[in-house]
Amino acid sequence: MLENLTTEKRNPETMNMDQMSALEIVTIMNAQDALVPEGIKKALPEIAEAVSEISKCIMSGGRLIYCGAGTSGRLGVLDAAECVPTFSVSPDVVVGVIAGGIGAMVRSSEGTEDIEEQGRSDVADIKLCGKDFLVGIAASGRTPYVIGALKYAKEVGAKTCAVSTNANAVISKYADIAIEAVCGPEVLTGSTRLKSGTAQKLILNMLSTAGMVLSGKTYQNLMVDVSPTNVKLVNRAKRIIMDATGADENTAAAALEKSGNSPKVAIVMIAKECEREEAEKKLKENGGFVAKAIAKG
Repeated sequence: MLENLTTEKRNPETMNMDQMSALEIVTIMNAQDALVPEGIKKALPEIAEAVSEISKCIMSGGRLIYCGAGTSGRLGVLDAAECVPTFSVSPDVVVGVIAGGIGAMVRSSEGTEDIEEQGRSDVADIKLCGKDFLVGIAASGRTPYVIGALKYAKEVGAKTCAVSTNANAVISKYADIAIEAVCGPEVLTGSTRLKSGTAQKLILNMLSTAGMVLSGKTYQNLMVDVSPTNVKLVNRAKRIIMDATGADENTAAAALEKSGNSPKVAIVMIAKECEREEAEKKLKENGGFVAKAIAKG
């Protein structure tokens, strides 16, 4: 029953919240938010397992698909969108599916989350297949829309994980990997955009970032696949090249230009003292991993 879920219980620390001062409210919120990492810590083995599968999926030409409703869906769409500039992946590689469609990002469409068949239909529309990895996200762990998507994923052979903030979540039963980060009742009863939303955001950060790291999208802790599409990102790309190679700014800028605005290629060009074509070849031969491309002759 809904009332038995941790996310729906009343928080004993905030029973008199309506009598608190502004400072008291934000202080208790801050203290409650500090509990989120501990809830996630217990789920790290499952998160790591999902990351490993995601990296395999990306490297074999599959996609990372997020699916959720409400806050959960919006967080999935946000993470998917941010992977494009950070890792220079196509918008087709990391995809966010939200109940109610993209309009639900700015205007609530709560009723759609109750329709299991809609979840099936929406992931079918993006041609979910056995090469993909589907992440079903639901704070309550029982959203029919997400259950429908997970059921369809199983039918087509896609790998799956479920992300929830309740123990023994229903959606966990329909996923290959169950990530349950229990962070306690919300400050405002049932408002899962708070601690639950924070937990989900942190988990999605891990899934996409660690998944991309294991897929060769970084060098050391540098975003070598960043897309330099504005002045700030061009400067960042140059700094990345300088940090990775020890080159001065002029050398880094020249290499970035010759590389076709690819920091990854520019780094290999400088490190191996070669031209763009040779650097691209070395990267291709080594699965896009800069360290491997540099290490080999």
